[in-house]
Amino acid sequence: MWRRTYLLLLVIRVYFALSPSYLHPDENFQGPEVFAGRVLSYPSKLPWEFTVDKPIRSVFPLWPTYDLPISLLKWFYAETGAPTPPPPQFIYYVLRGVMFLLSFVLEDWAVYELVPFARHRRATVVLVASSYVTWTYQTHTFSNSLETLLVAWGLVLIRRIVENRRRSSVFSCAVLAFIAVAGVFNRITFPAFLAIPGLQLLPHFRRKPGSLFSFVGFGIFFFGVAVLVDTAFYRPSASLWDALRSPIITPVNNLLYNSNSSNLALHGLHPYYQHILVNLPQLLGPAYVMMAIPLWRLRAIPPWLKNARAVSALSATIILSIFPHQEPRFLIPCVPLLLSCFRVSKSRLFLATWMIFNAALGFLMGVYHQGGVIPAQIAMPSIVSASGVESSDVFPGGGPGISATVIWWKTYSPPLWLLGTNNNSSIYIETQDLMGVPGPDLINELEKLLLPCNFDEPKQADSVFVVAPKSAAFLDRYTSLSSPSSVSSALELQELWSYGKHINLDDLDFGTDGVYSTLRRVIGRRGLAVWRAKRVGCK
Repeated sequence: MWRRTYLLLLVIRVYFALSPSYLHPDENFQGPEVFAGRVLSYPSKLPWEFTVDKPIRSVFPLWPTYDLPISLLKWFYAETGAPTPPPPQFIYYVLRGVMFLLSFVLEDWAVYELVPFARHRRATVVLVASSYVTWTYQTHTFSNSLETLLVAWGLVLIRRIVENRRRSSVFSCAVLAFIAVAGVFNRITFPAFLAIPGLQLLPHFRRKPGSLFSFVGFGIFFFGVAVLVDTAFYRPSASLWDALRSPIITPVNNLLYNSNSSNLALHGLHPYYQHILVNLPQLLGPAYVMMAIPLWRLRAIPPWLKNARAVSALSATIILSIFPHQEPRFLIPCVPLLLSCFRVSKSRLFLATWMIFNAALGFLMGVYHQGGVIPAQIAMPSIVSASGVESSDVFPGGGPGISATVIWWKTYSPPLWLLGTNNNSSIYIETQDLMGVPGPDLINELEKLLLPCNFDEPKQADSVFVVAPKSAAFLDRYTSLSSPSSVSSALELQELWSYGKHINLDDLDFGTDGVYSTLRRVIGRRGLAVWRAKRVGCK
């Protein structure tokens, strides 16, 4: 039964890995956007973390995850004689496939090893595999997903080293040093997960000094490699001497940035209990309740707390709660660790609530959450070319072609690299991200871009498109949903394309519209649409 259940959950994980939901901008802009632009010369925009004077994002852990697969695809296409580089949609799904394989192989293997009793291992692996966090976050290109794997394998290696009392475990210490360096350069939150469990190594290092020398020596070596990789990335023209004299140490820059509360305020401040009372329940659902009940009774320390996995997860949660900026994805490494401590209840009520919770959150976050952004961006060149927009001699490429401005409103920022390249350089798409501006400001921007109907110049400004969720009721007065008498502007939006599996949770407004009306609008009118903006009466 366990084997069949696990295989079914594996199929479900593949389904969510290939579903183009969009959980957070970081999953695109802190990885694929960077390397697709550098390797394939696709249009891209580096996020601020990579462009500030003291960059806070390292490429050392990202290179094997994103740069290597993209470079291999480029090489393969060149070897087969393909006239074009690999299409962006193919790269997108390959990277999702890479994240799925990393989760399937490394995460499940680590969970299997971390559970000490053989009779509990299969049930634990199935429990972790049935979590929507495993289906969604772990199959997306997040640095948090990489952190989960590094934390899990860090605990595995610590356990192997501690239990092997006869040998020095030099090789394991070297691998642990690499994981420690890669974890810190990936996210500065990584030490919070291994700091306390790592104290178990001190007696071993005292008995086996060779292990300590291996860990420290290889740690220094991998640290130097990581610093040189980052310095070469941000200063391509720097010599080796310049890199040694003035290195770029991104974890230090990251720590200094996040130590400033005014910087964190730019990303949103949360109460200190956010992680414990909001984010963990959101990630664990019914399992959180079942774990919290013994703590509430306060009779004795629950059995699930008496292991390194629980200590790692809870100590990290407490440490990360000190910082006022708290998002659920920061605690993703806690999910497999805590679930591996949980003994699966045979209660039908628990099993039913667990399945309902993960199915609901799985489809919401893994299919519908901003689910139309990626398909719309991939289809955008085809939408523009099929919209009837006339060629213009003012095309930026220097010859005749189609030039379009696409405004995105009330969505996450669209990854520019998904536009790819046009073979004949006949389509130029300028993307404007107005995701959070009020509706009137959007209309003002459209008024500026759209020239009068009788304007006797090339029609570059006529090719203006708007991408927005269908739940944005503000646009109804400009679309076919409104009656002609209700139109209060000279603007008109003509729908060209739509994608139904899209829900914008940022559009929830319970305070103004009420719970029922808001849910009816956001869920009942789910979907993302592309409109062509024109002036009323223009051809």
